[in-house]
Amino acid sequence: MTKSRKEQTAATRERILDAAMNVFHELGVSHASLAEVADLAGVTRGSIYDHFRSKAGLLNALTERMELPGEKLCEAAGDQLKDDPLGTLRTRWVWLFHEIACNEQWQRVLEIIFLPCEAVSEVCESTRRIKQGRTEGLERMAQLMNMAVAAGQLPADLDIDLAQQMLHGGLFGVLEDWLQSPRIEDLGELGERYIDALLDMIRFSPAMRLESYQVRTLH
Repeated sequence: MTKSRKEQTAATRERILDAAMNVFHELGVSHASLAEVADLAGVTRGSIYDHFRSKAGLLNALTERMELPGEKLCEAAGDQLKDDPLGTLRTRWVWLFHEIACNEQWQRVLEIIFLPCEAVSEVCESTRRIKQGRTEGLERMAQLMNMAVAAGQLPADLDIDLAQQMLHGGLFGVLEDWLQSPRIEDLGELGERYIDALLDMIRFSPAMRLESYQVRTLH
């Protein structure tokens, strides 16, 4: 395949993905047809099948164009992670909130895969990716919190399991609430205040501490 041919193929693929994002967002995955995607993209249905084979393949390719929440937490941070684990966790979530707030494509894709109106088989692969990202995100949060405890940034008797669940659930909760709202508040500012409030709760709330007998069993 010549360079110009490859570029044309890649451009067609991106045009189809952009059209799919708009059609899936407007109609929902289950109600959208590949014919509607093809019409908006200015291609034939056959061209869509050449690139993606099915609606499920098209949706999966659409989600692969973006980094899902939680996946950013799973990347290495080098010296920053060693020196300031809690700051690393905060910085990455703040980055995510600000990125989503100014990226309309991310917003649309997240609405498609996070807020389905009904269960449809086409979202299975994307749902698996979200679940995997959640598991990895929770594991990464626990790792960062353990490092923060060792660094003296969090209390030694912190209930790590409870803390990671509350932090993860709270941050995803504010994200989903914002996606369903009329976008009245700025997600970047709201998310930054939200994570600071959650971190303060984890640091200072007595309810976030292990019982004294549990602490003894750790030594």
